[in-house]
Amino acid sequence: MNKIIKIILGIVTFFVLALAGLGVGAYFWLKNLTPEKIINFNLVKNSVSQENQVVLNLLPKVLGYTKPMNYLILFANNTELRPGGGFIGAYGVIKLDQGKMEILKVDGTENLDRYTPEEFKLAPPVPLKDNLKVDRWYFRDSNWSPDFAESAKKSLELYIGENGVAAKDIDAVIAFTPTVLEKILETIGPVTVQGIEFNAKNVTEKLEYEVEYGYDDKGIAVHERKQIIQPLFLAILNKLKNNLFFNLETYFSLGKNLLVEKQVMAYALDPELEKIITDWQGDGRVKETIGDYLLWVDANLAALKTDYAIKRNLTYTIKKQTDGRFLATAQMEYKHIGKFDWRTTRYRTYTRIFVPLGVELLKIDGSMNRDKSKTPGAIDQGQELNKQWFGTFISIEPGTTKTLSFSYYLPENIVQNNYSLLVQKQLGTIDSGLTLSLDFGKNIVSARPAEIESKWLDSKYEYNTELKLDKTFNIQLSDSK
Repeated sequence: MNKIIKIILGIVTFFVLALAGLGVGAYFWLKNLTPEKIINFNLVKNSVSQENQVVLNLLPKVLGYTKPMNYLILFANNTELRPGGGFIGAYGVIKLDQGKMEILKVDGTENLDRYTPEEFKLAPPVPLKDNLKVDRWYFRDSNWSPDFAESAKKSLELYIGENGVAAKDIDAVIAFTPTVLEKILETIGPVTVQGIEFNAKNVTEKLEYEVEYGYDDKGIAVHERKQIIQPLFLAILNKLKNNLFFNLETYFSLGKNLLVEKQVMAYALDPELEKIITDWQGDGRVKETIGDYLLWVDANLAALKTDYAIKRNLTYTIKKQTDGRFLATAQMEYKHIGKFDWRTTRYRTYTRIFVPLGVELLKIDGSMNRDKSKTPGAIDQGQELNKQWFGTFISIEPGTTKTLSFSYYLPENIVQNNYSLLVQKQLGTIDSGLTLSLDFGKNIVSARPAEIESKWLDSKYEYNTELKLDKTFNIQLSDSK
C-alpha cells in the first residue's frame, strides 16, 4: 500500500466507519479483488449482519465504479461548538475512481478563505457579522444551520464561491468531530506522531495546541500549521488495519454509535446514498413532528475552545394556566469549569431554540447585550425548517454558572390526550443533561419512557436523562379534566 493511499484512508476512516462499514479499507487490503468479489466473499458475508450488508452492497457506488466520486470532508471542532457540529477548522477533498483513491486537498479553512474572490461576497448571518466582525460569509462559518443537510448545502455553495479544489464535482459532504478521534483511540490505544503521544484523553487538546501554538515552537510556517493532521490520521490507520477487517461488527457498532450521537454527519447529492445515510441516522436533519418539539442550539462566537469546559443541563417544563393554555419554559444551565488560558476564555454564545410553529413567546430571561453586561440583549425570531425559532446572546465568565430561559405558550393542538415530545440534541454536543417537569393538569395514564414508580398516578411527568441521543417521549393523559 503506497503512502498516499494510507494518508487518504486515514482521512476517510471516519467516512468509512459511518457509511461503508470499512469496506474501503477491506478493498485495499484485498486490492486484487473487485468490490463485487469482496461483497460475495464468505468471510465478509459472515462478518457482517444482514442489515449491514445493505451498506456493503453500496460499495461499488461509493468506490466510484459507477462514476468518479468526490467527497468534501469537514473537520468540525465541537470544543468550539457551532450549529452544524463545530467550527470548521480544516477540510479535505478525496476522489474515488474505479476503486482508486486520490487526495486532492487537505488544508486549514483559513487558507481557502484568505483568497476568497472579492466579487464573491455573501452577507453573513447577523450574529456572525456582529460578533466576529466579518463582512462576508466564509466557508469556515458555513455550518450555521442546525440541520446538517442545509449546512452541507451552504458549505458547498461557499466552497464553490471560494474556488475550492473540485468544488463543482463534490458528490457528498461528511463532517466529523474530535470525539470520533477519541472513540477510535479508545478502541485501538495511543499513537505517537512527531514525538507526541496522542491518546483518547489528550488527542483533542494536544492537536489543538499543535495547530494553534506548537507549530511555531517547531519553526513551521503559519500556513502549514495544520500539517500534523495527515500524519496523525496515517498513524491511526496503521494501527486500525491490524484488526479492522476481522472485527467488522465492532467497527460497525462504533460507526453507528457515532452517527446516532451526531459526531459523524453526512449529506449526499445522490438520492440512493442519501437514503442510506438517513436510514443509518447519519443525516443530522431537524426532524418533522406533529407533536411538541425542542432543539437548543449554541454557537460559540469568539470564545476559543471553551465548549470543552462548559457543562450543560437543559430543563423543559410545562404548566397549565388558569386560562387553559400551557406555558412552556426551556432553560439551559451553563456551568463554566474552565479558566482564562490559551484554550479557554469567557463563553460567548448566540443561542437559538427551535420549537413548534405557532408558539407565542412570553419572555426570555438571562440574555445579555454584551459580555458582563446587565442589560438584556436583543431577541431575534423567525421560521426555518418548518419550526419557529428565537435567538439571543449570553456570556458566561469562567468559574460561574448562568441560566438562559425562553418562556412561551404552546399552540392549542400540542397538548392532547396523546402527548408526544421530541427533544433533539445539537450536532456535535456530547453530554448535556436533560430534565423534564411536565404538569398537564390531569392524570397521566401511561408514559414512555416511564417515570420511577413513586412518581406514578399524578398529573406531572418528571424525568432526568442525558441528551446523548435524540429523545422521544409519549404520554397518555386521562380523558377526565
